Amino acid sequence: MQDSGKAHPSRRGLLRISGAAALLTFALATTATAPATARSPAPQKYTVVMANMSFGKLPGGVKVGDTIVWVNRDSVPHTATARDKSFDVRVQQGQSVSMVVKKAGSIAFYCIYHPAMRGTLTVAAQ
Repeated sequence: MQDSGKAHPSRRGLLRISGAAALLTFALATTATAPATARSPAPQKYTVVMANMSFGKLPGGVKVGDTIVWVNRDSVPHTATARDKSFDVRVQQGQSVSMVVKKAGSIAFYCIYHPAMRGTLTVAAQ
C-alpha cells in the first residue's frame, strides 16, 4: 500500500479533535491562573452648592467612601450638619469643604445657622 501523502479521513478527524482539545486546555489553564480582577468602583466626587439660603441639588448614587464637596456661594457661613451627628461640615462664605462619606443610610442634615436649610442625603454601602 502506498502513502499518497493525504491523511486518512479518520486521522484528519483525530487531528482536529486533538488540536481543539489542546486549545481548550490552554484556555482553561490561563483562565485558572489569571488573578481575580473584581474591584469595587473608584470613589466618586460630588458637589453640593449652597446658594440663595438653600442647599442645591443633592447627588444620587452616593456610596460610602465617596467625597462630597460642599460649596458656599452665599455671603454668610453655612453648615451641613447631620441630625444623627455623623458629619458636621462648616463652610465660610465663598469657600468649599470636602467630606468623605463614612456612613450608609438616609441621613437628614441641616444648617445650624439657618434651620430652614435642610436636606436628606441617601448613601449606599460600598
